[in-house]
Amino acid sequence: MTAMDSEFADLLPLFVAEARDRLVTLAALTARLAHEPGAVVELRRELHTLKGASRMLSLTAIATLCHAAEELLQGGSPPGALLTRVVDALAAMVDEVAAGNEPQDDAGLLAELAPGRPAEPPAAVSADTAAVTATTTPAASTSTPAPARSATDEALDEAADHALALRIRARGMARFATRLEELAALAERGVNDAGPAQVLAVLIASLRREALALARSQRALAWAADAELDALLALQMQPLRPFFLSLARHARTLARELGKEVEVAVAGEATTLDRRIVTQLEEAVLHVVRNAVDHGIEPPAERQAAGKPRGGTVRLEAAPCGSRVRLTIADDGAGIDSEAVVLAAVERGLLPKDAHPTPEEALQLLLRPGFSTRTAVSPISGRGVGLDVVAAVANRLGGELSLTSRRGYGTTVTLEVPAARRGERIFLARVGPVRFGIPAAAVQRLEPLAAAHIQRQNGRCVAVREGETLPFLPLAETFGLEPAARQMLLIGSSAGEPLAVAVDSVEGEEEVLVRPTSVLGDGAGVVDGLAILASGEPVAVLSPRALAPGTQRRVERLAMPPPARRRLRVLLVEDSFVTREMERRLLEDAGFEVVGAASAPEALEALAQTSVDCVVTDIEMPEMDGLEFTRRLRADPAWAVLPVVVVSTRSRREDRLAALQAGADAYFVKQGLDALELVAMVRRLCGR
Repeated sequence: MTAMDSEFADLLPLFVAEARDRLVTLAALTARLAHEPGAVVELRRELHTLKGASRMLSLTAIATLCHAAEELLQGGSPPGALLTRVVDALAAMVDEVAAGNEPQDDAGLLAELAPGRPAEPPAAVSADTAAVTATTTPAASTSTPAPARSATDEALDEAADHALALRIRARGMARFATRLEELAALAERGVNDAGPAQVLAVLIASLRREALALARSQRALAWAADAELDALLALQMQPLRPFFLSLARHARTLARELGKEVEVAVAGEATTLDRRIVTQLEEAVLHVVRNAVDHGIEPPAERQAAGKPRGGTVRLEAAPCGSRVRLTIADDGAGIDSEAVVLAAVERGLLPKDAHPTPEEALQLLLRPGFSTRTAVSPISGRGVGLDVVAAVANRLGGELSLTSRRGYGTTVTLEVPAARRGERIFLARVGPVRFGIPAAAVQRLEPLAAAHIQRQNGRCVAVREGETLPFLPLAETFGLEPAARQMLLIGSSAGEPLAVAVDSVEGEEEVLVRPTSVLGDGAGVVDGLAILASGEPVAVLSPRALAPGTQRRVERLAMPPPARRRLRVLLVEDSFVTREMERRLLEDAGFEVVGAASAPEALEALAQTSVDCVVTDIEMPEMDGLEFTRRLRADPAWAVLPVVVVSTRSRREDRLAALQAGADAYFVKQGLDALELVAMVRRLCGR
């Protein structure tokens, strides 16, 4: 089967775009090779990555030429003119793919590249040897350390988190010192009431001195922690200019592939954002940009017929909003057909036939997992990824997504996220035996709950307070717990939606560092993450947006199905976008949730932010290869037993053994990859 006939033929335009980017890099590296011999390492890696993507798409001629050039580079630096011919030949082959033709081998060039060299060992292997499972203890690592920049970034992240935790603990000490002072004062009053007691009075005086000393120490500690934290967080901030330039380049490239005319307007690129937040947003925002170009902007002829300019506009804008940053991705395209959204929802059984949601409620359906009005897969915007994923990313970061659209005029997606990872103030609320955290920013006031406050209107429960009618949510009922006889009402709002939540009691307010988690199963939809209190106790922090009985919940009342069992989450580490997208499809089609990473450092950062059940990784990657990445995982107690599956173009026995010795649990070769074998292995390693 040729690449043009394969099930991944729709990925060929993406391959062409990525390959052309890599060819630009190859040309630049070839020019550097004469005066910078070290460039040969980068050349080999770029060729290896292009070879892997070509093999996955059965583009044998490109893969063969890449392999021949890669083998030649193993022996040192070949003549620059020969490498230039290789780059030109690869560019011609990529042009053939873009034209819908199957590229052919350049026999003459192959002969010049590898005279007398043995052919590459066959990459395709039999099913019984396609995967090798480790049965021995991983060998110790003796490789060189990761690049300094990566190590510095990791140390900076860790230091910032430690500084924030230190500040939170210091404030906990302050509360303890205050309680000691109050206790000393209370004891002193008791002594005075009871009459002279000299010994006890001395002890009380000593206690007061210790409390004052503790308070002074705490203030000094808190000041130092605040200063350190502010300095570290300042280093974490970066302007959005490089991110926006990358998005603009992607948008223009995709527009050319689709035959559309698109101008990208950028504003607010000097706005700064925590680089860790930028990293987590990259894939989600790129998906929104793809949607704008692919789904939103119409072809030139269609725009002219509608009285619009031939060229469409995609606008990328960033603006600071207090301690948050608002990112806007807007297009002046066709907009979203809300009637088509409702019709698709009815056809899928998500809405009853007699449902009549408002246009705003219809748009919220697009945030349902996997929901789409498209009947065919788009080669640009991908498959299995939707606005629900983008909204989930924003929610995990403590942010929000809003969507507006006007038919014929365009669509605007707005993401509002924290500017930096800082401590968050939460109310500690108790429901039955369980304590939850509720972000203080979402709560405006607290008051006792009386039965008279709760009424039923239009088939739903509401809380009526001071002439205001608020959607009402009893947390005990939500989590299947028994409510107390007397309860408290937390009144506030989230994303512009009113909020009234009933809890048994509110036990105080505390500053915490909220960390995302996936170990909460079905509850993860209403939980932002876990936090460690100053006392050391863990507490789940609820998501106000998910709890708010607002627009999204009104749509859900129109007969939404119950949440499904939590899917296994796989971290997919692959520097080639096309290869990563292909492997993502294979895994998502099998029911896995996939978190993508373009490099090992990015994968380590993702692991620090979210829990996964398995890792699938390439070997040849920039900054840190897959073997060193696997050793890092095995050396960390938190990930020592995390299943790791290697998928590589390397098919030699020594490559397999090296991966298993590094700590991998299984090894697959990309060419001839059996999707069923890979899926079965991942499930087996995850215990399902």
